[in-house]
Amino acid sequence: MTDASRKYDLLLERLGALGSVLVAYSGGVDSTLLAVAAHSVLGDRTLAVHAVSDTCAPGETDSARRTAAELGLHLEEVETNELADPRFRANPPDRCYYCKQELFDMLRTIGDARGLRYVADGSNADDEGDHRPGRRAAAEFGVVSPLLEVGMTKEDIRDVSRILGLPNWDKAAMACLASRFPYGTAIDEAGLTRVARAEEALRGLGLMRARVRSHGDVGRLEVDPADMDRAWAARIQVASALHVAGFSYSALDLDGYRTGSLNEVLPPSE
Repeated sequence: MTDASRKYDLLLERLGALGSVLVAYSGGVDSTLLAVAAHSVLGDRTLAVHAVSDTCAPGETDSARRTAAELGLHLEEVETNELADPRFRANPPDRCYYCKQELFDMLRTIGDARGLRYVADGSNADDEGDHRPGRRAAAEFGVVSPLLEVGMTKEDIRDVSRILGLPNWDKAAMACLASRFPYGTAIDEAGLTRVARAEEALRGLGLMRARVRSHGDVGRLEVDPADMDRAWAARIQVASALHVAGFSYSALDLDGYRTGSLNEVLPPSE
């Protein structure tokens, strides 16, 4: 038995001990594995809930629906409205706290109405140590993180998902579009749309792991280091994609794609 398989067995035990659970389901690989595991152990005593939001990339909700239907998950949807909260729009370093506070409040209400004892999210062991204000909201609402509790890393999750034949085991991570804006830069619908259009065009060019960080008129492109040569070779098409999306200038970040790059400017205490 591999280490990932052993951790998955622990995950099943942990979920069984919970008795009933509502899973915060984004459609990504982490929450999908969690929802599948919960369904296999708890059956009708589990529910996957997907949040529909302007901060999600276009097509992510449709993808989440297809995956849930293919896997036979019990799925419900809620609409969140982060942009209605001026604290979120102002984009402070703890922006994610306000987003998760709204979401977990909704999920806890649904869970209570369905008689589901716990709300669970897809946080995993690799999330430890990163700047994650949303974890504070999770603690306030009693949200559990079974993947994290049993020590499953992103690699473990992908390995187990591949073995189980889950259709999205190799799906690229797709963080909230608000993560493309430097802290202190106000977030609005137009800015989110501009980033979403740029990244969609880049995926059309074969740059699947790409982020467009929005610095005013400048779109700073982060791509997987393995795709750096491809991005440079296609620089004319890349620049055109960013211009068409609404950026006046385009830049290629030579450090390449890395999660949470905008956290690099935060003081250590943050």
